[in-house]
Amino acid sequence: MNAASGSKGRTLCIHAMRYNPQDPASTPHIQTFEIEEAPGMTLYVALTEIREMHDGSLNYDFVCRAGICGSCGMMINGQPGLACRTLTASLPADITLLPLPVFELISDLSVNTGKWMRGMAERLETWAHGVSEDVDVARLEERMEPELAQDIYELERCIECGCCVAACGTAHMREDFVGAVGMNKIARFRLDPRDDRSDAEHYALVGNDDGVFGCLTLLGCTDVCPKDLPLAGQIAFLRRRMLKQGLSKPGKP
Repeated sequence: MNAASGSKGRTLCIHAMRYNPQDPASTPHIQTFEIEEAPGMTLYVALTEIREMHDGSLNYDFVCRAGICGSCGMMINGQPGLACRTLTASLPADITLLPLPVFELISDLSVNTGKWMRGMAERLETWAHGVSEDVDVARLEERMEPELAQDIYELERCIECGCCVAACGTAHMREDFVGAVGMNKIARFRLDPRDDRSDAEHYALVGNDDGVFGCLTLLGCTDVCPKDLPLAGQIAFLRRRMLKQGLSKPGKP
């Protein structure tokens, strides 16, 4: 009941996938829950109400509840999104929730994005190279132009929620494809003057079909990114640089 107006909210029918791959007796199925919509309700709030009032065994991930950690990514009516950033008012009364594809399923709506992201980060070596091991915490960092710092920060805003990977056609076909999140990280470190890697070294990491040349340019990543990162532009720029680097290698025309 809406206390302010005295009117009753919509009845939401939330159809959530249930499956625990660790339980041999468990089989994939859809379970439906009915709850009353409240003003300003997000999917995270709706799922919390389901766990508290209907079924405490429903599994899903959350940490920050503010679109910062990226934990609550899931398929919402067929599109990847964050439960904490999705208002139920923006959806029809029938809502189908599925776990993000590509990632290892933990249980129900919970997937292991961390395992995938760590594997990708290790393959692409997503850390600054060339930084001196002789670290002096009292020494000021070298100055950086504000415009460059802002450009790096813009790409650093990625929260590794996995939405871009789930929306990627290539990621569904190629198990080792690094996705927009991986290419965004290469673009970020390419900008960083503290990383001394060359385009030739970047080419060795992403100059293949599991990197920039595997992208089909469907741009599903750009459509669903909850942080509105400039993924399409970064992939196009990186592809041009890697193509130039590839053509400059000995034996190429």
